[in-house]
Amino acid sequence: MTLTEQAAVARASGGTPLKGRVAIVTGSGGGLGRTHALYLASQGARLVVNDLSQDAADSVAAEIVAAGGEALAIAASVTDEAAVAAMVADVLDRWGRIDILVNNAGILRDKSFAKMSIADFRLVVDVHLIGAAICTKAVWETMREQRHGRIVMTTSSSGLYGNFGQANYGAAKMALVGLMQTLAIEGEKYGIRVNCLAPTAATQMTHGVLSDDSLGLLAPALVSPGLLALVGEDAPTRAILCAGAGHFAAAHVTLTDGIQIGGGANAGEQVAANWADVTARNGEIVPAYGFTQAERELAAAGSAELVVVAAR
Repeated sequence: MTLTEQAAVARASGGTPLKGRVAIVTGSGGGLGRTHALYLASQGARLVVNDLSQDAADSVAAEIVAAGGEALAIAASVTDEAAVAAMVADVLDRWGRIDILVNNAGILRDKSFAKMSIADFRLVVDVHLIGAAICTKAVWETMREQRHGRIVMTTSSSGLYGNFGQANYGAAKMALVGLMQTLAIEGEKYGIRVNCLAPTAATQMTHGVLSDDSLGLLAPALVSPGLLALVGEDAPTRAILCAGAGHFAAAHVTLTDGIQIGGGANAGEQVAANWADVTARNGEIVPAYGFTQAERELAAAGSAELVVVAAR
């Protein structure tokens, strides 16, 4: 069943959990962004289809309208602050709110680090990381004022775990995890929940990276349903959802229990000699905030008073 058909079925059955919500999906004129936009529309959201190409954005918006939804097509680069601000203003003028932002826009400039130019490194970071920051900043105050917001950053296994030839892409994608972690903390009291999606999908960005057989199993439409868990009323915050080929899993940034060595003259040698204990994963945790590391270190050093200060 196509996403257009899913939308018709969902509306006929009243299954529209995002009814009344307004969603912006960047880079949604094609590929994974397109299926994101179509899927969110099928769940009742009003869609802002953003892309560099007005024609591409118009085409996807037309698909949504043909399926009975509402959509607004806006061409803008995510790296252009003025254009993004104008897009947000247009959306607020038309619908009065913005509930969901999916930072999907991205590019690839793959080469081994030895052959990669700094210009290509900077370009990829600019689109993925700075572009996401620009778009998020543009909607942040609106979400704070309405005390509701759902933001999805698009990370990648290349950032989480590394991938040959993608130093620029991997750096940007892991940076988005750090951005998500902090914004989730800052947005919590305003009802803003921030998560990451790590997709594996057959798009223009993955052709040439994966085999044809693998690409056949990795339809973008099999990733997009994961968004509902990340942007719905009961959405988590600070989650990293990995999705591809209809399979869904979670990734975590963890902290091992570690050992206390102290600052003796041979501390470096002791760290190396006890590496297995330093990195042992039994008892590892997912820290609730960055100071968890400092709290654990100071507690191990016997300084409870400093732990309280560090946690403030």
